[in-house]
Amino acid sequence: MKRIIMMIPIMFIVAVVANWMLEKGYSEIPSDAKTLIIIGAALLSGAVSFFLFKDERGNE
Repeated sequence: MKRIIMMIPIMFIVAVVANWMLEKGYSEIPSDAKTLIIIGAALLSGAVSFFLFKDERGNE
């Protein structure tokens, strides 16, 4: 459960930062492509954080 609790804010932060970076530096990219890039970045960061954070079942 700790994995999912940590995964959601990380995905949100990555999506916000990706949106900011794309709007700031790559204004010529169409908005539908930006949306796909942002969704892909958020999902990838969520998957990575899911596997990197350990469950603490052994410490109970």
